[in-house]
Formats: sequence, C-alpha cells, structure tokens
Amino acid sequence: MMHAPVRDREELSKDATGHPLVASLQRAFAFLNNVIVVFAAMALIGACAVLSYSVIGRALFQAANYWQDEAAVFLLVGATFMTAAYVQQQRGHIGIEAFVSLLSPLANRIRLWLVDVASLLFCCFFAWKSWTLAYEAYSEGQVSNSMWSPPLDIPYGLMACGMTLLCAQLLLQIIIPLAGAARR
Repeated sequence: MMHAPVRDREELSKDATGHPLVASLQRAFAFLNNVIVVFAAMALIGACAVLSYSVIGRALFQAANYWQDEAAVFLLVGATFMTAAYVQQQRGHIGIEAFVSLLSPLANRIRLWLVDVASLLFCCFFAWKSWTLAYEAYSEGQVSNSMWSPPLDIPYGLMACGMTLLCAQLLLQIIIPLAGAARR
C-alpha cells in the first residue's frame, strides 16, 4: 500500500540553519554517525563471518567453537547501540503515520519536540545505568560465564557509549527549535 509523504519527514534536513553553533554540532554529529555506521556494518559482517565459520566448523569438522556465540553477540550489541544515534538523526524509528497525518504542522512540531524530550529522559536514565553497569564490570573484573571468558565491560561499554551518543543526538534535536534554528 502506498502512502503520501509524511509531513514530519518532509521537514527534516541535513543542517539546521540560523545558528552557527547548532549547525556545526549537527554536522559534527552527522559525520560521527556516518563513521560509526561504517564500523557497525563491518561488525555485522564480522558477526556473519563468525557465525558462518561456527556452522561450517561444526558441520564439517565437528569442531566445538566455544567463543563464536559471545563474539557475535558482542559485535551485534556494539552495532545496535552505537548506531542508535544515526537512526534517531534520520528519524528512522517506527512511527504511526495515521496519527501524524491528522495533526497540523505546528502540532506535529510540538509532538516531535515532546517525544524527543520524553525519549531523552528515558535514554539518559538508560545511559546512566549502562555506565554504572560498565563501571561495575570493569572495576570488579567481571567476565562472561564461558570458557572464553571475555570481559563484560566491552559490551556494557559499547551499550553505554551508544546510549550516550543517542542522548546527545536527542538533545541536539531538542535544541534546534529552541535555538531559533530553521530547518531547510
């Protein structure tokens, strides 16, 4: 089923104009997010390779690979959380189009701003808890319960970094209308 373009997606732009600091921050985050997406794509390819190696190794050589599941999970956790800010920057998350089409452009801008504020509050809490979890794992030397025993501060740190970047992206999206920056 085809839909007409959603109005809140039409208002998105690459750069905010009108405030040089906000525009430069937005360009910096866009660059950082694009770099992270490249590394996340390599991590996904790496996870596919690790799991494919595991399947082939078990099928052909009856070799037990005790490390492949955790390595793939670490790569997937990193790719998922580190790219969350990119998805938010693109507003690529799931949205309800029917509700958006019923609102006026002003109501949609207010809705977007309120959703961003609520998301920021939740993500700040999530990031804070992620950092405390990563710190505990690092300071206590926590490792996974497997023969490989990789340190758990790796996935927790990736999760915390990704959530922090997401919080920064949300904060930037909240500041854009408050700073008087117009979207192209």
